Amino acid sequence: MSSEKGRPEQSPAGEQLALIRESVRKAKVPRAKPRTWRGAALAGELPVARVLVDKGPVHLDRLWDYAVPAELDADAQPGTRVRVRFGAGTSKVREGRREGGGLLDGYIIERVAESDYQGPLAALAQVLSPEPVLRPPLLSLCKAVADRYAGSLADVLQLAVPPRHARIEAEASPRLLPRPGAPEAGSWARYPTGPAYLDALVRGDTPRAVWTALPGPHWPAELARAAVAALASGRGALVVVPDGRAAARVDAELTALLGPGRHVLLTADLGPEERYRRWLAVNRGAVRAVVGTRAAMFAPVWNLGFVAIWDDGDSSHSDTNAPQPHAREVLVLRAVQEKAGFLLGGFGCTVEAAQLVDTGWALPLAADRERVRVTAPRVRTVEEKDEARDEAARAARLPTIAWEVAREGLRHGPVLVQVPRSGYAPRLACERCREPARCRHCSGPLEARERDAGLHCGWCGQQTTDWHCPECGGFRLRARIVGAQRTAEELGRAFPAVPVRTSGRNHVLDTVPDQPALVVSTPGAEPVAERGYAAALLLDGWALLGLPDLRAGEEALRRWLGAAALVRGQEAGGTVVVVAEPTLRPVQALVRWDPAGHAMRELADRAELGFPPVSRMASVAGPPAAVAELIGSAELPPGTDVLGPVPLPVRRAGAPARTGEPPPGEQWERALLRVRPGQGAALAAALKAAQAVRLARREGEPVRLRVDPPDIG
Repeated sequence: MSSEKGRPEQSPAGEQLALIRESVRKAKVPRAKPRTWRGAALAGELPVARVLVDKGPVHLDRLWDYAVPAELDADAQPGTRVRVRFGAGTSKVREGRREGGGLLDGYIIERVAESDYQGPLAALAQVLSPEPVLRPPLLSLCKAVADRYAGSLADVLQLAVPPRHARIEAEASPRLLPRPGAPEAGSWARYPTGPAYLDALVRGDTPRAVWTALPGPHWPAELARAAVAALASGRGALVVVPDGRAAARVDAELTALLGPGRHVLLTADLGPEERYRRWLAVNRGAVRAVVGTRAAMFAPVWNLGFVAIWDDGDSSHSDTNAPQPHAREVLVLRAVQEKAGFLLGGFGCTVEAAQLVDTGWALPLAADRERVRVTAPRVRTVEEKDEARDEAARAARLPTIAWEVAREGLRHGPVLVQVPRSGYAPRLACERCREPARCRHCSGPLEARERDAGLHCGWCGQQTTDWHCPECGGFRLRARIVGAQRTAEELGRAFPAVPVRTSGRNHVLDTVPDQPALVVSTPGAEPVAERGYAAALLLDGWALLGLPDLRAGEEALRRWLGAAALVRGQEAGGTVVVVAEPTLRPVQALVRWDPAGHAMRELADRAELGFPPVSRMASVAGPPAAVAELIGSAELPPGTDVLGPVPLPVRRAGAPARTGEPPPGEQWERALLRVRPGQGAALAAALKAAQAVRLARREGEPVRLRVDPPDIG
C-alpha cells in the first residue's frame, strides 16, 4: 500500500514499534559500568521501568520502580504487560534482602535512567507480552477518568484493557484498507444543519452537536454516515450504543456503506477471545472504526476524529464496576483530549445534553417543527381513571380511547403495548388506602405470580393467606403495576382473534412482521416492526412518573419517546395513547414531541434548586461511623454542602442485590456532598485522598464513593 505522497506506507503496528524504539534511542544515557541485580546484567539504557501494578485499592494508585534485566530489555517497552513481585516480599528487597514477594500483573508506563528510590530495586519478573496494549492516548484517558470519578487508575484499566489471550496475539491483524470516499447526506438532509455537520467531519474539523433524532428507523444509518464521514478525512470513528440490538443495527448500516473489514463490532456477546481479537486489531491500527456497547468507550482507535453516543439517558451507559464511569462523560473527555468531533443523539434529551448546549460546548442539531409534526405519530392522552364503556375494554384494563385506538390499529398492522415492568402479576396495594402489600415474614412486596395461584413474597417466596392491611384493616387488593405477561393474557382475552407476543427481560424480540398483532413489551425491549407500528399504547404512566427520583419525569419521557418513535408517522395514520395525567410536563412534551424543550426547562429548575448537573455531587455510603470519619478527614472544597447523612433501607436476606447497597441486615447511611460549578475536580480529589489514607492505615470499615450518582432521590 502506498501513501498519497507515493512513498511506501508503514503498517500501523510497525509505525508504533518504530516510534517506541526512536524514543528509547533518544533517551539513551551512557553508563561507565553496567548495573547488575542478583548477579545478572541490567539493561544498558533506561534500566528502570516505572510500573503501574494492577491492584485496585486507591492508596496503591501510584507507579513503582523496577529494574529491567538485560534479557527483557527489548520486550519491556512502555505499554506492555509485565509481572512483578509486590507486597511483603518487595518491601524486603528494598530493605536489602533478596526474598521474593507475591507476583502481580502490571503495565510499564515508562522507562527512565534513574530511580528516586536509593535502595536496591526488585527486577521485573516477566514480560507477559511485547504487545503495547496501553498506548499514551488510552493511558491519558484512563487517568482523566480516574481523577473525575475519584477512583484508582488500576480500576479504570480493568475496564479499558481486556484480558490477554496469547494465541490471539500471535495472529496477524488484517491489512489497513484505504480510506473511503465522503458519504452522501442521505436522511441527514431532513435536518437543516445535518449535511453541514457531515461536511465538517469530512474536512477534518471537530464539530460538536446534540442531536434530537426524528422518529423512525433512520437513526442507525445516520450514525453510520457520520462515522464514514470521519473515516473519509483519514481519522478514526467510535460509536457507543446502549445494547447489542442497537449495536447490530448500526453495524449492519456500516457494513452496507463500507463493506466488510473496515470496522469492528465490540459487544459482550462476542466472547472473550473474539472480543480481544477485534480489540487488538483496533489497538494495532488495522481498523479505524468501532461500534459497540458501554465498554467500547475505551476502544483505542488510532487518530480518533469522531465519537458518538446514542440514547445517553439509558442506564446501560453507566458502568456498574468501580469507579462507575458514564459513557457520555468518557466520550466528552475523549473529544477534548483527542480533538475529535462529538455527537450525542437520541429521541429524547437528558438534562446533561441540554447543559452541553446551554453552555455553548455543543450546538443543537434538530429538524424544524413542520418536519417533526409530519414525521411523528399523533399522540393522545387519557387518564387511568377514565372508565371504559365496552365490556371487552374493561376486561383488558383499557380506557375507552386506548381500546378504540388498539382496535383500529389492528386493522392496519401490529400494535405496541408498553408496560412498566415484566412478570405475570402486579405489585399489589390496599384498595382502600393504597398502602403497598408486604410479606409478614420479611416485609418484601407481595405479588401474584400466576393466575389463581395466591399471593407470594417477591423476596422470600413464602405464600401469604388471609392478608389484611396493617394501616386501615382493609382486605381487598388492587394492582399497582401489572406485569407484561398478565397484560398479554388480559389483552388476549379481549382480542381473541389476534396473536399476542411479549418482549421483556427473559425473552427480547428483535423484530416483528408487518401483520396485525399485539406486542406487549417492557421499556427498552420493544421490537422493531418492519413498516412501523400502526399504534402504541403506553400504559400505567403514573408508575413511571411517580418514582421518588429526580429523573422520574425525564426517564418517563425518554421511555415513551423510544416506544412512540417506532410508530408510523401521523401522515400514515400512526397514533399513540399515553395513559397518564395530561397536564404533567413530560406528558405535554410527548404530545408536542419536544424533548429538547422539556430538558431545558428541567435544567432551569435544577439550576434554581442547585441540583446536578448544574452543581456537582458525590455520594458517600457506608456504616455511620465510617461515613462520618471520611467526611471529617477530607479536605473538602470551600462551600461544600453536606446533605445528610440519611439511613439507607436495610436490605433483607433474599432481597435482590443492587450496586451500592449495603450487605443484608446492615444499617448504612448515605451522605451527599454538593459543590458549586467548577469545583467537581477538587471534590473528587479530596475524597480520593481521604479514601487513600483510610485504606493505607487499614482503619475503619469500607466506604463506597460515587461521583455524579445517577440516583439522589
